[in-house]
Amino acid sequence: MKSPQFKSNGDVVADVVIVGTGVVGAMMADQLAAQGHSVIMLEAGLRIERGQAVENWRNMPFENRVGSDFQGLYPQADNAPAPLYFPKNNYVELSGPNGSSFQQGYLRTVGGTTWHWAASCWRHLPSDMRMKSDYGVGRDWAISYDELEPYYCRAEQEMGVAGPNDPALQSPSERSAPYPMDMVPWGYGDKRFAEVVNPHGYRSVPIPQGRSTRPWQGRPTCCGNNNCQPICPIGAMYNGIHHVERAELKGAGVLAEAVVYRIDTDQNNRVTAVHWYDAKKQSHMATGKAFVIACNGIETPRLLLLAANKNNPNGIANSSDQVGRNMMDHSGFHCTFLANEPIWTGRGPAQSSCLVGPRDGAFRAQYSANKMILNNITRVGPATQQSLKLGLVGKDLDDEIRRRAAFGVDLSISLEPLPEAHNRLTLSKTRKDPLGLACPDIYYDVGDYVRDGAKAAHAQLKHIGKLFGAVEFHITDSLNANNHIMGGVIMGSNRADSVVDGNCRAHDHANLWLPGGGAMPSASVVNTTLSMAALGLRAADDIARTLAREAA
Repeated sequence: MKSPQFKSNGDVVADVVIVGTGVVGAMMADQLAAQGHSVIMLEAGLRIERGQAVENWRNMPFENRVGSDFQGLYPQADNAPAPLYFPKNNYVELSGPNGSSFQQGYLRTVGGTTWHWAASCWRHLPSDMRMKSDYGVGRDWAISYDELEPYYCRAEQEMGVAGPNDPALQSPSERSAPYPMDMVPWGYGDKRFAEVVNPHGYRSVPIPQGRSTRPWQGRPTCCGNNNCQPICPIGAMYNGIHHVERAELKGAGVLAEAVVYRIDTDQNNRVTAVHWYDAKKQSHMATGKAFVIACNGIETPRLLLLAANKNNPNGIANSSDQVGRNMMDHSGFHCTFLANEPIWTGRGPAQSSCLVGPRDGAFRAQYSANKMILNNITRVGPATQQSLKLGLVGKDLDDEIRRRAAFGVDLSISLEPLPEAHNRLTLSKTRKDPLGLACPDIYYDVGDYVRDGAKAAHAQLKHIGKLFGAVEFHITDSLNANNHIMGGVIMGSNRADSVVDGNCRAHDHANLWLPGGGAMPSASVVNTTLSMAALGLRAADDIARTLAREAA
């Protein structure tokens, strides 16, 4: 076991320096520490305990709970703000025709945003990685599905993914190994919904989930608390903190409240050091052989732009001028209605089934694909809000809440964006964080590809509503963010129009890797986390090979 070496002034030396402790950075740290490399992880935010987050959630006001405030229960470091919306803190300023649809809710906390995720662990389809070749839109990946597939398998093992092993229930079915655990059992609502919609081509299938259906590497079996967002109270759901702790047991170091702001490069444009501010605003330096920036799809390009130096005046890794460009998220909307029979969602995890029929097809040459998740979050909160507005009291109020909770349906629809250079993160000229570092500005326009895809989804939803004899049928007007941030350090084979190669290594710097959602050149319609983890594992292998060559 090899550990990083600290100096008396607080500086540190390690073989591998990783900025960010979310699922990507933590998993890479665990992999590399297991191979005997010294690893230091630098995290801008605080280190928290699960019990603290659970108690904070229990004590949140009703308005925050029903408003899906998944940020507010996580305390923020004084020097490292993240976006807040109850009330807004304006850390990220949004503009453009669809700026409001890019209102991301990520954490700057040891363990990352998977503290409050839905634990959906989808793979891209092979066609998702060939968008330009197959449909004439967007970009192709620099690697194929077959090249990434072994890393999908490894990521599923690392995260303890529960999924269906019947190929007819998989999306995609191109797999070389079974899921580590059998799928999370469906509740009545998932079963009944699938019975109604599947004969009409919508194809409701189980969501592969980072949840334990049997004890798994210290995690207990999921008992259906239905509290996955914002916090799994028992730790049955995978969180990045699990890999942080595994890496520490192998000798890796973790520094919380370490805000990286500068990156040094030598005459060959190799990274030589990163500098960070501690909680007292004192500067320190981490030197190493290999460097990883795995903050998230916003903080990574922000840091690269902040760290511009003499040799890289437009920002680190930015000779292509693509850092911060091609920002993507699965902008989406909700469809709610009361069915003509009880559905009783709210038993089990927050999400268990998804309609993937519109996920792929020739139509993608013209407009966005979509997926439709049957939200399994209990409907008691919104049912209470709606019932109170009717002026009911006493038993009448209780009966109406029960009726609405039983018959209520909430579908969450995600749409597939294309990478567009004008959808861009830049540094604010006026707003600064507590350390005086420029805050991020983001311009976002989903484009006609997504808008036309939304029209197609609306028609599909109206049909689904008819299948259930829906009343109080409503489709939300505005697009919402899904916190699946992609594209800001985009992957490509051509260094002139991309930031990293197929191993997520920066084109401009031989010893810098930028894995995660920011590297993804196509969005698909599915949650990004498993693909991010797979890319992180592939990058870790590339780092290990590089260090071995250099040591030989």
